[in-house]
Amino acid sequence: MTGYIIRRLILIVPTLIGAMLINFLIVQAAPGGPVQRVISQVTGTGVAATQRVSQAGSEVQQSSGGQADVRGDYRGAQGLDPEFIAELERQFGFDKPPHERFLHMLGNYATFDFGESFFRSRSVTELIVDKLPVSISLGLWTTLLTYAVAIPLGIAKAVRDGSRFDVWTSAVVLIGNAIPAFMFAVVLIVVFAGGAYLDWFPLRGIVSDDWDTLAWPMQIADYFWHMTLPILALVIGSFAGLAMLTKNSFLDQLSQQYVVTARAKGLTQKRVLYGHVFRNAMLIVISGFPVAFLNILFTGAVLIEILFSLDGLGLLGFEAVINRDYPVMFGTLYIFTLMGLLMQLVNDIMYTVIDPRIDFERREA
Repeated sequence: MTGYIIRRLILIVPTLIGAMLINFLIVQAAPGGPVQRVISQVTGTGVAATQRVSQAGSEVQQSSGGQADVRGDYRGAQGLDPEFIAELERQFGFDKPPHERFLHMLGNYATFDFGESFFRSRSVTELIVDKLPVSISLGLWTTLLTYAVAIPLGIAKAVRDGSRFDVWTSAVVLIGNAIPAFMFAVVLIVVFAGGAYLDWFPLRGIVSDDWDTLAWPMQIADYFWHMTLPILALVIGSFAGLAMLTKNSFLDQLSQQYVVTARAKGLTQKRVLYGHVFRNAMLIVISGFPVAFLNILFTGAVLIEILFSLDGLGLLGFEAVINRDYPVMFGTLYIFTLMGLLMQLVNDIMYTVIDPRIDFERREA
């Protein structure tokens, strides 16, 4: 197993570089960018970027007189001095060819130096560390509750396969699987967050503004008060697949010969189910916990964070894309990709921990 882990760790490097290269090329080909954004702000055709960038651009424009023609690379920039454009390119690092920028970025990222945000005047590392607790909190509670709901439901459906309970719960699972989590979030907002009916839950933030002044029991209650609807939306939108996976896994094991033998020996249904079937059936379910947590943390929670104004990594990444904040975009992408690759390795290790019969070394040989 040690050799397998070492090989997987080595393969992370080219995989990570390939993922960063593909996204870098896509971003280079996409229209718009931080330079265009500042130009739009200066010419009055877009929203302001930041005070730091705007002041730098204004100083360059004033010093150059603002009378010469502008480069044709940027739409809507007519009447701006070319020196102003050149200063913006230098400030954002676009005065170098793409391959140099990419290699420089990889060199910095190898030491986890993600640079500074273009429009927030803070380092990308500080932003990620600041937003990470919100996303981890949302992802962890959602994953735990999803497993707590889906596993018992899947076992019950497998034991009662074909019954009325199985039929109507399958309808519920089908609805949960067909409707995305953000649609459930919209419904919950309309019904319970002052949208049209009830106003029981807050719609913004992870805690109240006066959270620091509350006693610790009230702080815990306030935290869960804010997190109820986001977590509920994610759980409803993600339990369906896991419930069906659990059911199918148990059904597969219930048809095995060792189950028939155990029943022939006179063991009770409960003893057969939880003493023999459970461990084998739950192998694929439990081993996928790290990846499930990562998927909820970095994909499923993005729109939920936006809808409920939760200041986490999802909202940070969304704003970075809108603002063309490339350091934040690529910094978060690097972290997400690296964690995803590591979680896949943890997933394989958990397979061997749960079932020692699995040997990746022998399989690769």
